[in-house]
Amino acid sequence: MADRRLQVFHTVARLLSFTKAADALHMTQPAVTFQVRQLEEHFNVRLFDRTHNKISLTPAGEVVYSHAERIFELYREMENNVRELTEEISGLLAIGASTTVAEYMLPMLLGDFKLKYPNVTVRLKVSNTENIVSMVENHLVDLGIVEANVSNQNIAVEICGRDELVVIMKPNHELSKYSSIQPKDLCQYPYICREEGSGTLSVILEYLSTLGMNLSDFQVVMELGSPESIKGAVEAGMGLSIVSKTTIQKELRLRTLIAIPLFPTLFRPFSFIHQRLKFRMRAIDELIEFSRQYCKNRVHKNLPFEEVSSICELSSKQKV
Repeated sequence: MADRRLQVFHTVARLLSFTKAADALHMTQPAVTFQVRQLEEHFNVRLFDRTHNKISLTPAGEVVYSHAERIFELYREMENNVRELTEEISGLLAIGASTTVAEYMLPMLLGDFKLKYPNVTVRLKVSNTENIVSMVENHLVDLGIVEANVSNQNIAVEICGRDELVVIMKPNHELSKYSSIQPKDLCQYPYICREEGSGTLSVILEYLSTLGMNLSDFQVVMELGSPESIKGAVEAGMGLSIVSKTTIQKELRLRTLIAIPLFPTLFRPFSFIHQRLKFRMRAIDELIEFSRQYCKNRVHKNLPFEEVSSICELSSKQKV
């Protein structure tokens, strides 16, 4: 219902990039430029200054952007209020999730959520924690679920659970008989770590810092971009790693890997993050509550994420 020209302008103004706006809107860059020019012709004024491959809002652009923010906020509130009259929970919900959450927590959770709310369409974007925080800040997703501490003051954070990080290795490794491992014990072995920007890496670096250590103390032989690739490398005997215990349930059952707790133990939060808006889609609130029950049951039952979805669904229905 909202003016398409205004939507496109609003996205360009938020990101200050025609290229990024085109990616976010799934449009070509010429199409984005055309829509902005149409709006400029409508107002008969330039909305952007374009210099040295950078853009900025003109005074007129600042005015239009300010009003556009209020228009879209009112539009979302109107749409939600009308749906509440019919008790319908529906609409498009854009979620951003860090890699570990997306691969091991969300599939079953979103499947059960979809069964309960079939009229909600979920669009999932997967990246590392740093990128998900950026997506939330720039309104590219409605809700983020990440696996590291978030200090951005513009974003509301709600911790929904916690996860233990453990050392993984092949069953025949010489450290495999240890009941716990201090980080300094890992320094003499090849180590495989996550890429820069990863929530897992961020948590590990903070943990090492409290112990007076850093990653340069380790013999890093690889930096890999997903838990699956790290597990494969460790199974192949290429080194040790520190990963989420949630990600290795299958390997522990099959005995292709073993996990040993760190000493001191290392936990990290799973958190919902979203913009500090006065108004929020009801579908987001329902998903947060649904996920909160999911995490709560996981903690109480001491189960891996993939084994609690049916429990979560039952608890959520009983609460309603």
